[in-house]
Amino acid sequence: MAYHAGSVTGQPKPKVVFVLGATATGKSKLAIFIAKRFGGEVINSDKIQVHEGFPIITNKVTEEETDGVPHHLLGVLHPDADFTADDFRREAAAAIARVLAAGRLPVVAGGSNTYIEALVEGCGGAFRAAHDCLFLWTDASPELLRWYTGERVDDMVRRGLVDEARAAFDAAADYTRGARRAIGLPEMHGYLLAERSGEEAELASMLERAVRDIKDNTFRLAAAQVAKIGRLSTLDGWDVRRVDATAVFTRMAEGAPHGETWEAAVWKPCEATVNRFLAAADDYAAAAVSPVQPLEAACLRPQLVQL
Repeated sequence: MAYHAGSVTGQPKPKVVFVLGATATGKSKLAIFIAKRFGGEVINSDKIQVHEGFPIITNKVTEEETDGVPHHLLGVLHPDADFTADDFRREAAAAIARVLAAGRLPVVAGGSNTYIEALVEGCGGAFRAAHDCLFLWTDASPELLRWYTGERVDDMVRRGLVDEARAAFDAAADYTRGARRAIGLPEMHGYLLAERSGEEAELASMLERAVRDIKDNTFRLAAAQVAKIGRLSTLDGWDVRRVDATAVFTRMAEGAPHGETWEAAVWKPCEATVNRFLAAADDYAAAAVSPVQPLEAACLRPQLVQL
């Protein structure tokens, strides 16, 4: 199904779908499904994934996982390049305009909510005034999110996180710029420095500590992302729909198949919501994914941060 701005919806404002969520909550998968179903293209809004390199540490979607869906602003910058929120606002707006001009649906997905806020609210809210925006928020219970972020780090280690960090190691690296800000690189610095210096006695314990720090910092990032999305949910003009993926994470924690659960709990409600959004149906307010109420958003913010 191709999306044609205006001609399909009959609305003066072109429509844009945003997929929000903490790290490890399945934003990329959902964005790709939406793009495949509704004739769209994905615009990356992750400030680390916009840089080239470090595919394991930054959890970049693979070419196979994109399933043929075009992606914009993904792996396009040198690892050391600066890319500010204003840079993102300008480049993302241009990419969205190109996607719309091609008669396709822009799907903005990524965990850098500061970038998304800069795009939507920057220049006096010009983008929000000119576009009809839907925000889908993939979320899960704090306990399961903590568990899964740890599991994903373990999987990254199995897939070669240490080797990837080692290959790019620089004892004088600046971890405040570019892709080196990614969680996983600063935490490995001490271990790799000791390894290079031949200090073998403590290497095993140093690596164990580095992996533990990566897990802790990943969950802190998730907490900050949830808090930020909770705040954005209260802003005027932000139609944020919270998608509860807790059942999916529960199945995963049990070691049980979770594909059908994801389809029932996440995909089908989101598909129905996006369909109503694009059709601008009168019953859109009753879409399968309920809007986040201000009180609910306020309660969600401290729930995860306090852990």
